[in-house]
Amino acid sequence: MTIETGSKAPDFKLPASSGQDVQLSDFKGKNVVLYFYPKDMTPGCTTQACDFRDRHADFEKQNTVIIGVSPDPLARHDKFIEKHGLPFILLADEENKVAELYDVWKLKKNFGKEYMGIERSTFIIDGDGNIAKEYRKVKVKDHVEEALKFIEENLS
Repeated sequence: MTIETGSKAPDFKLPASSGQDVQLSDFKGKNVVLYFYPKDMTPGCTTQACDFRDRHADFEKQNTVIIGVSPDPLARHDKFIEKHGLPFILLADEENKVAELYDVWKLKKNFGKEYMGIERSTFIIDGDGNIAKEYRKVKVKDHVEEALKFIEENLS
């Protein structure tokens, strides 16, 4: 499946840090920031999560829910949420099924080693369940501000 701006966002169901399974279609009528990140507790992922935390109220004012997805298990998500006071849910995609669905499970290279991993990406999904904007190969600095600005200018 190809993910493109304007297309229907693929629906999915994953276990959530909130204790139940969460389905994307549960949020119909709201904008969703669906962000994929490699690993809890790492520097870039922590900065990104804390940036979303710090602007969480501004996203809420725009009728927008933030959902983070990584391959980490729920127990690690719980520690990450507790340590950094994250006010949004994190989903455990331990088998990378949703990452593959959104085409963010990629071959990566680091220090000469090749391995499969998450390509940091964000999808902004409108209240009708369509992909309004996609960001691939995200650089953490200023990304949350850019996403919020897009929502304010295009989906409010």
